[in-house]
Amino acid sequence: MKTKFCNGDADPSPLGLLLGRGSAAAGQPPSPLAHPDPEGKDPTAAGRGGGVATPPPALPPPLEEESPPLDPRTRRRAYLWCKEFLPGAWRGLREEQLCISPIRGGLSNMLFQCSLPDTVETVADEPRKVLLRLYGAILQMRSCNKGESVQSQKENDLQSRKLSTEELSLPDISAEIAEKMARFHGMKMPFNKEPKWLFGTMEKYLNQVLRIKFTRESQTRKLNKLLSYNLPQEMKNLRAMLEATSSPVVFCHNDCQEGNILLLEGRETSENQKLMLIDFEYSSYNYRGFDIGNHFCEWMYDYSYEKYPFFKASILKYPSKKQQLHFLSSYLSAFHDGFENLSNEEKSNLEEIVLVEVNRFALASHFFWGLWSIIQAKISSIEFGYLEYALSRFDAYFDQKRKLKV
Repeated sequence: MKTKFCNGDADPSPLGLLLGRGSAAAGQPPSPLAHPDPEGKDPTAAGRGGGVATPPPALPPPLEEESPPLDPRTRRRAYLWCKEFLPGAWRGLREEQLCISPIRGGLSNMLFQCSLPDTVETVADEPRKVLLRLYGAILQMRSCNKGESVQSQKENDLQSRKLSTEELSLPDISAEIAEKMARFHGMKMPFNKEPKWLFGTMEKYLNQVLRIKFTRESQTRKLNKLLSYNLPQEMKNLRAMLEATSSPVVFCHNDCQEGNILLLEGRETSENQKLMLIDFEYSSYNYRGFDIGNHFCEWMYDYSYEKYPFFKASILKYPSKKQQLHFLSSYLSAFHDGFENLSNEEKSNLEEIVLVEVNRFALASHFFWGLWSIIQAKISSIEFGYLEYALSRFDAYFDQKRKLKV
């Protein structure tokens, strides 16, 4: 299975900031990540379901025993992340004003309560306090298919299993994923809503890729092939096209693939409400087209293959226009107020517009995960064909580009 790793200096998703007391605006759902796990494990591993959240309990108190002075570098990182991802008063906060207290620590992560000082008033609905989890040098963000992990244990507790790639194309499964995604997109989160995550992250990835050197000749050959695509110019062209493509900015999952969708035991034969979205590590405000286009791309990749490179790719499994329209009809019914009241012609016109949007943003999905995989080939110890995966994603990128004639 494709296993995602993040180094400790990388920028987090906004969901690295866990909402605390009084964080949800009136009439808005609280964050699904508001409940810290009492054992200090991943708080995002259970109790989540496509944007349906439970009310947050009170935050655990900061450690009362005397704590050692906070490392200035850690404090700086915490300040920059709060300032970057939280709106309102946080945007103008000076570093020395940040109130930060340790909640708990561990070998793999540290948890802090960050808050505005009493002298600073809120501007709108931004939270006064958040929990910030700082991860260690390397964090496993998705369970691997070998060995046992906290994530797999949580899934066992839920009495569920992950979907297979083939199940993504089943009409009832696809319709419910669309509905779950639409509800997720409708969440109002107190984070910076500027869509900077996609190309901001891709630019950082690209800068790292351009500095990578391999010692093994076979790896160098594959890297040179990838670099021959003139990635900086290709990304510049992609960005220009997508900035000219209308796509609403919503709160996106950004990694809606079969491994992040649970089929709940006992509900397999239900017509709906049998699925749960999990793993929000990449979630952020982003273009809707990316989230849907990325999901369509994942139909092509099977990460359960037991032999090297530990995945199978098939461009032919990208959803057909009929399958895409089936998904988009369910999505728009849940996302677009009044969609059901439109005439058939109006529905068809809207679906065709969104179809263009998501297929263009599917290009960004291939580019994003292609860059990501090159970096993993350098830094990850997981047994997976990362360079082969990168080549596969860029092959699919250029194939999609030819089909769109862009």
